[in-house]
Amino acid sequence: MKTLVFLLEKEFRQLLRSKQLLGMLLLAPLIQLILLPLAADYSVKNISIAMVDNDHSTTSRRLIEKIVSSGYFKLREYSASFTQGLKAVEEDRADLALQIPVHFERDLVREDRKQVFVAINAIEGTKANLGGAYLSSIISDFNEDIRAQWQVVTPTTQVTVATSNWYNPLLNFHLYMVPAILVTLVTAMVAMQSAFNIVQEKESGTIEQINVTPIKKHIFIIGKMVPFMVLGIVLFTMGLLVGWILYGIVPLGSLWVLYGSLIVYLFSMLGLGLLVATYSGTQQQAMSLCFFFINIFNMMSGVFTSVDSMPDWARAIVATFPPSHFIKIMRPVVLKGSGFSDILPEILWMLALGVALNAWAVLNYRKTT
Repeated sequence: MKTLVFLLEKEFRQLLRSKQLLGMLLLAPLIQLILLPLAADYSVKNISIAMVDNDHSTTSRRLIEKIVSSGYFKLREYSASFTQGLKAVEEDRADLALQIPVHFERDLVREDRKQVFVAINAIEGTKANLGGAYLSSIISDFNEDIRAQWQVVTPTTQVTVATSNWYNPLLNFHLYMVPAILVTLVTAMVAMQSAFNIVQEKESGTIEQINVTPIKKHIFIIGKMVPFMVLGIVLFTMGLLVGWILYGIVPLGSLWVLYGSLIVYLFSMLGLGLLVATYSGTQQQAMSLCFFFINIFNMMSGVFTSVDSMPDWARAIVATFPPSHFIKIMRPVVLKGSGFSDILPEILWMLALGVALNAWAVLNYRKTT
């Protein structure tokens, strides 16, 4: 026990000695937590649209005004022909081109229907899908308004659907994104810095002095883990404060549940960082390996895309990622107040992965290196 205490004292002194490094480790993730949720907005706005009005009627002008005033579209070009509208799309001056045909108003009155044509630039798939969906919804609302005004709707039985958004009534994407982004920032800081710490001692030769001592491998690993676990808890706490102050996010669940899950998560990610260090001879190698894992974690752990929508083989791989399980814990605890019983499977997954990674790191560590 005394050996572990001495190791921890040495690690904390080494960590606190560099004020610039400590400030960077804490401030850099917080700055990212402030900026990233503002940029990672799932809603698509400022969609450029080219209008081709071949009817020039009151109804066609009302449709154009309704589309432009929605807040989603910006009128970039008012073309005289559909060829010019398509050219605007081809030259990236517009994302969509809408053609209102001749006799639009007349046929709408006489036949109760008329078709408009929309050409969408689908290079940016998300923007194309959402832009097309927004436009279809606006046109559908416009159609209902026209029908009600002209009283062409016959009295028939209608079924209406009333929807209610549970846990996020206003569909505020900050409530969804901030917890996940906080997980990614804690992941990057803990995994990378724990790996760099050991590799730096390899490069400086300090670890050779430790190797000639009777310190056991598991004691050495624990001594390296604890300081960065404390640093991860501090960063997580500061992240929760930022979420509360800037975005008004207050966890509905127990803080004991959050921090208990956090400790298990840090245990698993520190195991990964230490494992990377045992396979790296230089900080450059450690950085490359950490970036490899962190990029995969960010793209596949459910931060931006749903894991459930992935194919079976991808979900099987994601199940071995500790961040995916902690994100599944963070969102329910923060948004709907889930307790330990609700998130127990995810905690067990993280614990199993942590035991496996740390055992691998201890077995792979060689005191003679």
